[in-house]
Amino acid sequence: MSQIIDLTYNFDPLQTLILIGIFLFAAIVKGFLGIGLPAASMAFLTLVMSPTEAIPLLWLSILATNSLQFAQAPNKLDIAREYWLFALAIMVSIFVTSMFITAYPTALLTVAIGIAMMLFSLNLLLGVKLNIGPGRGWHLGFGVLSGVLGGISSIWSPTVAMYLVARDVSKERFIGATGFLFLAGVLPLGAGQLVAGILTGPALIKSSLALIVVLIGFRIGELLRQRVSQKLFRKAVLIAFFFMGLRLIINGIT
Repeated sequence: MSQIIDLTYNFDPLQTLILIGIFLFAAIVKGFLGIGLPAASMAFLTLVMSPTEAIPLLWLSILATNSLQFAQAPNKLDIAREYWLFALAIMVSIFVTSMFITAYPTALLTVAIGIAMMLFSLNLLLGVKLNIGPGRGWHLGFGVLSGVLGGISSIWSPTVAMYLVARDVSKERFIGATGFLFLAGVLPLGAGQLVAGILTGPALIKSSLALIVVLIGFRIGELLRQRVSQKLFRKAVLIAFFFMGLRLIINGIT
């Protein structure tokens, strides 16, 4: 009860409207493109609050949207068997990294978010393909890299997507594998944030409210996908992400 009272006491109508707009836009992007919720959210949330305030607000939305995505994927057991080591590496590294998030300088968090956004946009704009083999060493390496990036910024999709694109997985397999690997990191991320003290009661309440907006925006994005040129919208969003990420990096190092 005291948490709810504290949340109400600190209620700011203007900030609330801004946050609703941010989450609505990010969810529309997710519904339209199938990816990009954390990247789109963090691009704007960092304009109005610190990274450590913004990151926990995404937790429930990431959990819900990726649970839905993996639930719709065929051959779930086969995907889990193939990518279990990748998922385990993400889980361990994202938990360990996120536990100490309050100890990282704000500049480091800002630059990490910017790098994640630029990798995300460049990978999808240019279709970057790396010479990657099928071995478990690659799964372990990319899993750790993804988890470290996710623990610092809450965005671990760029390296996951880069690996799957490099392996030329089918579209159906890509959606199922990303859903599994994104979902694998959500609970350890939340656990690490709890240990760090940033996923608090008030933060969970705000995250729950954000989830309502996200689910609405996600559906809007799905409907828009049928009416708007996906190629044009996708390109515009990714170019915007690139420059937002560049801005965050510049802000972090200056």
